Amino acid sequence: MNNIRTDNFRPVEFWKASIMILPDNAFFELIRTVFGKVKTPFNKQILTGDLEKFLLSSDIQKNVASYIDRQDARLIAAVALLNEPGPNDLETFFSDELNYAELNEILVNLEERFILYRFQDEGKNQNAKRLALNPLFKSILSPFIANNSLLFPSVHIDETFSGEKHGAADEKNPFNKNINSQNIKAPFSYDDRILAVLLSFVSMNEDFFRSNGGGGIRQKVSNSAKTMFPSLAMEMLIGGLQVLGLFFIKDERLLPDYRRFSAFGRLSRQERTEYYTAGIFCHSESVRPKGDGVLENLHDNTISPWLLRTKVRSLASFIHRFCRMLDPDRLYSFSSLRKQAYILDRDNSEVNIDRLIEVMGETGLLVSMPGKYWRKRSFAEFPTKDAPPNENSSLEGGAVIAMDTPFSLVVYPEIEYNDLIKISAFCHVTEASLNIRFDLNRDSVVSAFNLGISADSIIELLQKLSKNRIDENLTYALYDWEKSHREVTLRQGLILTLSPERQYLAETRPLSMFIKETLAPGIYMLPTTLEDRAIRALQKAGVTIIARHGEHLDENRFSDNGGSTDVFSGNFFPSFRVMASSGGMFSKDSSQDLKAESDSTANAEAGALIESFHSILDKMRMDKEKHDEMTARIDRKLILCESQLKDAVLRYEKLEARGMDYNGKTLIAKQAISMQSLLEVTWPVKQKQERVLGIPKALEKTGTEYILIIKPMDGREETIRIPLGKISLLRRIKRSIFETNIV
Repeated sequence: MNNIRTDNFRPVEFWKASIMILPDNAFFELIRTVFGKVKTPFNKQILTGDLEKFLLSSDIQKNVASYIDRQDARLIAAVALLNEPGPNDLETFFSDELNYAELNEILVNLEERFILYRFQDEGKNQNAKRLALNPLFKSILSPFIANNSLLFPSVHIDETFSGEKHGAADEKNPFNKNINSQNIKAPFSYDDRILAVLLSFVSMNEDFFRSNGGGGIRQKVSNSAKTMFPSLAMEMLIGGLQVLGLFFIKDERLLPDYRRFSAFGRLSRQERTEYYTAGIFCHSESVRPKGDGVLENLHDNTISPWLLRTKVRSLASFIHRFCRMLDPDRLYSFSSLRKQAYILDRDNSEVNIDRLIEVMGETGLLVSMPGKYWRKRSFAEFPTKDAPPNENSSLEGGAVIAMDTPFSLVVYPEIEYNDLIKISAFCHVTEASLNIRFDLNRDSVVSAFNLGISADSIIELLQKLSKNRIDENLTYALYDWEKSHREVTLRQGLILTLSPERQYLAETRPLSMFIKETLAPGIYMLPTTLEDRAIRALQKAGVTIIARHGEHLDENRFSDNGGSTDVFSGNFFPSFRVMASSGGMFSKDSSQDLKAESDSTANAEAGALIESFHSILDKMRMDKEKHDEMTARIDRKLILCESQLKDAVLRYEKLEARGMDYNGKTLIAKQAISMQSLLEVTWPVKQKQERVLGIPKALEKTGTEYILIIKPMDGREETIRIPLGKISLLRRIKRSIFETNIV
């Protein structure tokens, strides 16, 4: 957005200029509503100065402040938060709460009361006007600007609600039920233990997919997963983890990228869950059900992996900032969450916010509450509140696993991510419900040996996590399996051979760091992914001729530590402690509502003021039409002092007609056609009321009946023909004085 401002008020001179550039008829109509009859000769500059003095007087400021109700305050806060938005921005922001007609009525009224004004930036067309706050009322409006709870209502999770405190129960009043912390039901959570469970489960099923990964997960694997963890949407989660690059497909196998898993562990627990959520969301947006549990890729694998990964990082950052805006001790309606997300993403609104909130609920970032409300999960409490309590932890001196048999263990929620990933590398998962249980057997341990994990490192880790409570039988078995593992070896890698006179090269630093193992004198094994870097190291050592036998196949797709073939090299998962701003959008105090007594005091003052003006009006002698117009002005809060009643220059303006008022409906329709103003039309159809908002095109007479022809604003191409006599309500939507001439 252009002209981003650090404060919420432009200079007074800017406001005065916006008033003075109004067309003469609009300008003088505005002045007459304040001062009555204007003396000649007319001088816009002098009159604007008089208007400024009038609005700055203490009595007027007091009355302006007393008139501001909760709905006014919400629009004021939104104009400030959205940084001088256009009307369309406000319409989007309040789409769940106000229709166009309702929003327009409030905005126009705030303009008539000089609280808001419209201006147009240079270079923008006539329809690009933006809304701003009147700097003359800075002291009045600032408290509402600072109170974002007006826009994003929330309530403390242990607070009891009543209709008397929060109003009648309806869709616009979300907090109309008795809710307390006992109602909380934590969802199945995608925590680190579930990731370890999935990693272990994948390693147990080498033939994971049908026909080269394109036909979905094998039925046998899917059935096994449903039995082991029935609440887990495994296919969607695996798809999300593939988007993150933690898993990749090779033939029918699903393989982990342990280098990425290690990088993932450098994030906080919350950040990892935010990445889960971003990956799952991106995956869900790119697939659709195909039948038999198979998901079809809508992108047909044509989207660039780099672009997809960039999208995930951007989305994860957005989710992180969104979570920072929420207080875990407060409840939010879906509408409140949607508006907060819109604030963060208003300049790039490609994200399906409704679906994203649902995914955040599925992954546990948000907790669904009774009555369609949500709260944010507190990750500070995650280990103890979002998983079964560790009743034995204190008895075991802080152990985070329990060896319940010599060859099986139960994992407590307090365990660290990196330890979990190591456990999943040498264990097979056997239970993933209330308890997370793993077994060590020969196959699982041999798989770990193939990854380079030794028996000593397994024993050391289990001793540390269990506080030295592993059985001697397990130790014996691990060493025995390791001995057998060493006796017969089938190796895979890049083989480097050096003649006797060249074997000194293996001792040089550029090359020695790449050698995994010396198989025999002059025969060395290197990782397959490091061929290019090994060649460069040899060249640096002075070798100019290098034999390369056979065709190299890159098994892993990813190189180590920023290799040139890795488009995802560098920091795979940026930490949002660096990427995101250190503070949330709202202060801690902003989550609190305005005090009820403050609202009631303001309402009482406004009611007393309006009643006093009605009392004065009733004593004045004037005809009914003028009396009705002045009554409407008082009710619209346009009268700020008694002199405006006595010196008023009245111009009657009929905006709506109902039922049998045929002449009134005819007049309003003709006015709307001449001004091309929006009309709101309501008429009965089959025992219900139809409503349309649109631009009137004509008023045709058929016999003795007038037919209103209106073009709807809802995108329909065809016009609607409505007999005027059938219309139960015809209302002309008043236009802003800043965008139309007064006629």
